Order: sequence, then structure tokens, then C-alpha cells
Amino acid sequence: MGGFFGAVSANDCVLDVFYGTDYHSHLGTRRGGMTSYSAELGFQRNIHSIENSPFRTKFEKDVEKMRGNICIGCISDTDPQPIMVRSKLGLYAVCSIGIIQNAKALSEELLESGCANFETMSSGNINSGGLIGALIAQKPTFVEGIRYAQSKIEGTMSLVIMTEDSIICARDRAGKLPILIGKRSDGYCFSFESFAYQKLGYETCHELKAGEITCLTKDGYEVLYEGTEEMKICTFLWIYYGYPSSTYEGVNVEEMRYRCGQLLARRDNVKPDIVAGVPDSGTAHAVGYANESGIPFSRPFIKYTPTWPRSFMPTIQSKRNLIAKMKLIPVHDLIQDQSLLLIDDSIVRGTQLRETTEFLYQSGAKEVHIRPACPPLLYGCKYLNFSRSSSEMDLITRRVIKEMEQEDRQIDLKNYVDPDTPEYEEMVGRIGRQLNFTTLQFQRLDDMIESVGIGRDKLCTYCWDGAQ
Repeated sequence: MGGFFGAVSANDCVLDVFYGTDYHSHLGTRRGGMTSYSAELGFQRNIHSIENSPFRTKFEKDVEKMRGNICIGCISDTDPQPIMVRSKLGLYAVCSIGIIQNAKALSEELLESGCANFETMSSGNINSGGLIGALIAQKPTFVEGIRYAQSKIEGTMSLVIMTEDSIICARDRAGKLPILIGKRSDGYCFSFESFAYQKLGYETCHELKAGEITCLTKDGYEVLYEGTEEMKICTFLWIYYGYPSSTYEGVNVEEMRYRCGQLLARRDNVKPDIVAGVPDSGTAHAVGYANESGIPFSRPFIKYTPTWPRSFMPTIQSKRNLIAKMKLIPVHDLIQDQSLLLIDDSIVRGTQLRETTEFLYQSGAKEVHIRPACPPLLYGCKYLNFSRSSSEMDLITRRVIKEMEQEDRQIDLKNYVDPDTPEYEEMVGRIGRQLNFTTLQFQRLDDMIESVGIGRDKLCTYCWDGAQ
């Protein structure tokens, strides 16, 4: 995923951007970067690996030396960013969030048309910022170049450009990821996460529409290209990615999760001793379930937070599994002889939740009922690649469906989207038995959408139902 933050101010704003970017650390653990500009020092840029040390630790010495009334920062789970670009449009810094699925094809097309070379990473992959810069340079203005770049990119791409006196923000064409603008007496900021600027004294003054391009200066913001109301924002922002205090399109993450848990409880008929959530994103869903059902909420295991990152971050599956196992510490006195109902945000491969269930049984649990806060994942995300799956067959749903297909079944995936079909019921039953759950019941798609409170036509639900 990744996140970004930036500000342009009448005063030095480097420290603001340092803190604002750090507030996006839950969105990536691979690389961080900051670029500032001052008339005295020009452009200053620092990029560090944050795989083994947090953003704040890596950059706290840099910000003592950096100066500028304009600055941007980025947490990236992919490329080193921001990068500096010099083209016919001038010298500027660019950073982005999202994923370019057709990066190889675009780079080959540009090389064939005369682009001399691209900055690459040690892996040999082209830095997305360099590719974006080359695409933008195909047109005579930033606005035309950004629109051209986004039209060529398959996937999702929101980006920001920082010049000597302004920041241009461009939300992705489908509005799958948010960009918000904050205002303070001495300037303006942009952010992925709405809460990231609140402690810095900014107040929300604008949220970019899908495809909108907006320019920030210390004196205000100007919409350079009007966006569209035809938004398809990622529903997983509320289910999992978003920080609890964040608000997207007027909907707070924590409140959405309470509602999601409440609707799970209304359709359930089991009577466990306690309700618990897998930390952190499952916790609020579990609070909502407990409040609705009247079953006590408890924390039978605690996440060890000082050193363990979010388990989806590492690129190696075995490392993700290890992190998921090591960070959860059981509280045996709350587990022994108890019937537990456990809520997690989702089931992707099933590996982590199976291991969590096993250590609950080993700690003395009588029953473990699993309630994912979203429907079964049937399609690999092609817009944000949130599950890091190299193949849809990594998804436990597709593996189970493949088993059914090998039994000479005629498979129509639509039958596994509808929770009222026998095919769906059989798929869920097989998953539950494979993962050794006492019972398994997924959130329904219609209930999840209701808990968000935004029209279904404005939400991306591709990974659950394949809808474009």
C-alpha cells in the first residue's frame, strides 16, 4: 500500500511533514522518504530503509538539517520515494501510492519511443516514480501529463508533485485511495490519512474527488482538473488498512467496524462465553459484535507491539507467518475452558488464522468460532494487490473451489458470492473444517456495504464479487 503527506507553508514545515508522514507508518514497512525545498539549500532529499527500524528513528537526524517551506514525505512498501525528476516541465520531486500492474509494458513502450533510460532498483525493477515522470513528460503541462499517465496505468495510482513553490496532488481516476487537504493559518497540507494532520493544527478543508488534480500553495488550493462523482473507493480501507481514527468520504473507520460487528451479531445464533478480536483491526469489529449480542468482550491474547510490524508487510510468506505467530501472546487464564468467538478482518490464505486457532486450543479453549468481518475473498486484487498473492490460487476459497471442481463439479464463481446458495454453504463448511474452526460464518456482502454507509456503486468490491 503506502501513504504520503506534505505541506506548503509561510514557515518552515519540515517537522510537520516528518510527524505527518510518520503517522502513515501502519501502511508500509519497507522504505520512507522526504524531500524539501528552500531557496538557500535548494531541493534536499533523504530516503531510508524502514524494514528493521521505524520511520521516526531513521529520519529524526535528517530533519534537524533539512529546511524548507515546502516538503513532502512518503511511506512506501515498494519503491524508494520521492524521486527527483528533471524534464521539459522543470525540476520536481514525485511520489506515488498504489500499484502499476503494467509497468514493464509501459517502460518498454517508452524506451521504444525514445526514452533514454530509467532509474532502477537493485532488483532491476523500474522505480515507479521514474516511470510516472517519463509518462508525464509526454505532455506539455503537468495536468495533461498526469491525466495521460493515469490513463495509461493499469492498477491504481495517486501521486503528488512538488516544485519549488507548490504541490500538485492527483487522486487516482477511480478514487480507490483518498487524498485530503488540511488548512492552518500559515499554510496547507495534503494527506492519505485524515488524522495525520489533526495534532499538527490543521483542519480538513477539502477531499479530492476521484481523478481530481489540485494545486497547493501557502496561500490556498486550486482545483486544476475537476474530478468525478463516479468513485470506487476500496472498501478494505475500513475493514483492515485504515487507522481507527481515520475518516474517508465522511465515514470513520472505528465507527464502521462497530457497525460491521453489530450486523455480524444480528445474523448469528451461537452463544460463546466471550467475544474477541484479532488485534488490531479485528478488535473494533468484536466490540460491535459484543455490544449487539450482549456477550462479554475479552482479550484472550495481546499483540506485542514494540517491535513486531503488521504481518502482511513482508514479501516472504514464511516471514509473514512467523510475525503473525510471534506477535500474539495468549492470556491463558482467559482462554482455559472457554468457548470463544473470534473476529478477524478477513481470511486470505488461512494460514495465520489456523495457527491462531491452534494455539487457542493448546491454551485450553473448548471452542473457537470464527467470524471474518468481510465476505470470502474470491478474486485477487488487481488494483492495490493488498493480499500480495502471486496467484488467485493462494486464496483459500479458490483452493477449496478447485477441490470441488476436481470432483467433476461445474463451477460458476457467482454461486460462491451469493451466501444463500448451497455452493457457498459447502465452500464455507470445507474452509471451516480445513482450518479446524468449531464454526465459521463470514460477513455478508450486503451487510458489509450497509456498515460502510456509502452506496454500493461508489465502493470497490472486486475481491469479493468480481464487480468492476
